[in-house]
Amino acid sequence: MTYQETIDYLYTQLPMFSRMGTVAYKKDLHNTIEICGFLGNPHTKFKSIHIAGTNGKGSTSHMLAAMLQQAGYKTGLYTSPHLTDFRERIKVNGEMIKEAFVIEFVERTKQITETIQPSFFELTVGMAFDYFAAEKVDIAVIETGLGGRLDSTNIITPVLSVITNIGYDHMNILGDTLEQIAYEKAGIIKSGIPVVIGEYLPETKVIFTDKALASSASIYFAQEEYSVSNIVSKNYTLECDVASLRNRDTENFVLDLNGIYQAKNLRTVLSAEDILMEQGFLISNDAEKYALANVKKLTGLHGRWEVIAENPLMVLDVAHNEDGIKQILEQLRAIRKNYNNLHIITGMVKDKDPEKVLSLLPKNAVYYFTNAHIPRALPAAELLEKATAFHLNGEAFEDVNNAIIRAKQQAASNDMILVCGSVFLVGEVDRSKLLI
Repeated sequence: MTYQETIDYLYTQLPMFSRMGTVAYKKDLHNTIEICGFLGNPHTKFKSIHIAGTNGKGSTSHMLAAMLQQAGYKTGLYTSPHLTDFRERIKVNGEMIKEAFVIEFVERTKQITETIQPSFFELTVGMAFDYFAAEKVDIAVIETGLGGRLDSTNIITPVLSVITNIGYDHMNILGDTLEQIAYEKAGIIKSGIPVVIGEYLPETKVIFTDKALASSASIYFAQEEYSVSNIVSKNYTLECDVASLRNRDTENFVLDLNGIYQAKNLRTVLSAEDILMEQGFLISNDAEKYALANVKKLTGLHGRWEVIAENPLMVLDVAHNEDGIKQILEQLRAIRKNYNNLHIITGMVKDKDPEKVLSLLPKNAVYYFTNAHIPRALPAAELLEKATAFHLNGEAFEDVNNAIIRAKQQAASNDMILVCGSVFLVGEVDRSKLLI
């Protein structure tokens, strides 16, 4: 098969949660164990860091990978979903997995695939582990796909586990209370393996502490390790001061991930870095600072408050759930002086809670409702109908790029255009026509 034929096979022959929803979700690790057994258990051949959480786990994964990479370690990075290219999911030192490896892997595993019929995600996890083992990485940063306890990635025994935060998302699978969701995420806590909790709530802290105690795992709460102040978000950078709550030392950081919410992720990353250094990893201050200021360059992360055009200002953000939208609103308030009128292009998926998100969105913005081209997408016309109940006024478009064209026609040079609501929507933006 050619590379394109291989990708078409992966997308069309295997159930894919990001496109189809819960029908593609497998609630056990059996298939992943089978696939990895067939491959010779590649996940046992390299060190790893395991990262779960409702929001921020992608940014946190990329920041940690950038830091390790800059420190001289050959670093694997597995994240999902991708924005435009399947190979974004699997990287080594910021370079995407080779097309030839994808083709060969799919051919090599076709017999077992046809026998056990894994999901797209289960097979992709096996591919990532196999690639990292073949590339002989020193360490791999592994992001969970959904939840933690039953996530396909949860067959690894990492050197460190990280849970960024807990919020309401995928409630039809993970549970409809924060405690239930925290329980699923806490499933990545392993016996004797330290865990960092990026952010906790009173009702979730006990879930984590109980699981860590039962697992004899040291637990660290990032918000009790570091405080962040003097946060300044600019179009292309975020600057802040970080104080250690242990020794009171304060350092200034400049991040190229410029969303205000990245300050919380930074606390988590620094707490994780402390534990890695205690384990013998060598990360100089220069490597740390350079990596955090150049995450996009080092690992290729996109879609996190990403400025892609000016006059009018145009921003892409993959926020898609209640907590993510709240973070966007905080960002908008912080930069309110930077724009006049706000134009929001948004699309959502059917199995989220669109009413909850719509209830949060500002009523004084101009809206362009659209949809990604996946089965899970909520049709633009339906989203527009739901939005009118919340007094959000706008038009419906069947393609995000048509919505962008319309927004650019209507926006003045000192306005702002924001594209958000779905990872898949952001992934369909034609950047070649919009980049600065």
